[in-house]
Amino acid sequence: MKNVEQYTKGFVDVNPSDFSIFVVDDVMANVLLMKMVLAKDGYNVIQSTDPTKVVEMARETPPDLFILDIMMPKIDGITLAKMIKEDECLRDIPILFLTAFEDKDTMMRGFEAGASDYLTKPFERDILLARVRSQLKLVASRNVIEQQNENLKEIIYGRDKMYSVIAHDLRSPLGSIKMTLKAVEDILREMNIDESLTELMVESGKQVSELFSLLDNLLKWTKAMTGTLKVVYQTFDVSTIVVGLMDMYRSVAAQKGINLVADNAATFSALVYADVDMSSTVLRNLLSNAIKFTEAGKNIYIEAREEDGFVVLGVRDEGCGMTEDEMNRLFNKDTHFTKYGTNREEGSGLGLILCKNFADMMGGKLTLTSQVGVGSTFSLYIPISK
Repeated sequence: MKNVEQYTKGFVDVNPSDFSIFVVDDVMANVLLMKMVLAKDGYNVIQSTDPTKVVEMARETPPDLFILDIMMPKIDGITLAKMIKEDECLRDIPILFLTAFEDKDTMMRGFEAGASDYLTKPFERDILLARVRSQLKLVASRNVIEQQNENLKEIIYGRDKMYSVIAHDLRSPLGSIKMTLKAVEDILREMNIDESLTELMVESGKQVSELFSLLDNLLKWTKAMTGTLKVVYQTFDVSTIVVGLMDMYRSVAAQKGINLVADNAATFSALVYADVDMSSTVLRNLLSNAIKFTEAGKNIYIEAREEDGFVVLGVRDEGCGMTEDEMNRLFNKDTHFTKYGTNREEGSGLGLILCKNFADMMGGKLTLTSQVGVGSTFSLYIPISK
């Protein structure tokens, strides 16, 4: 006797009463014998001696396994197997062939038609049950994996939804605090209050701004991951976002002793077709990172040009630069790469991944060149309006 255990090792265990097996053979005696063996072991058995009705019957009550005789009139088992595999509702159900032939050609045609295994007549009871159990263990394992995947999707969706709610709810009050701190800072400067107090307010304002940007990135990231963030295409002049962000970050750079140079970008006029908010978010993150990793007394350049149907906005710094390994890990969400800035500024590692996603979503791209000790250049490609 063949080793029965080789067919039953591994996978999750099965309870026969949870599974139904569809037995198809044109000889009623064979069907009844198969049914007796399977039912005695606890399986639910569906039977038919007419292969022309099998697909229709199976659609009404899909089984967990087919056992098909190969030699049948009207429709042979191999043809029937092909019909089952072509049916969207039945294609994933395994098929076990029952044949009086064990020639190579017949077996190959059976496997090509979609069979998972076969038995030769006359069959041995223990081997039949072992092979049936082996196929159903695969079915059970697949069902477990599919259920785990669904559960995991729900967990991930719930997590991302929670992140989105947290970021959204915190963003509004932080925005108010940010504006309030700026107003207090301006008043303190006008009143010539103690310089240390003014510096404290400035530092508090910077920290709130960084937290606000982080929450803004988190909100957009979770929306992108849950599919609720869509690209809103419109035609706009690229200079508008450059000028606005230059005004915002020139003072931030100056506080660190960095010179922000617009080069030709502030006056570079070109119509692009993209999402204004996404484009601004990418450029904002690139400027923020450049400031973070550049020493005092150095320069950051914003450059613009046209290239092969794109407007290219480059942010070039004279910062610490990156190694080849760091660049390879930078846009990989699995590695979650981040490091401290020149003043020990912390980062989430999220911003640049978000930037790359946004660039891709808009039909553009984000590229990077860098050299340790020399600096880095991030280039955002935005499609030109046609």
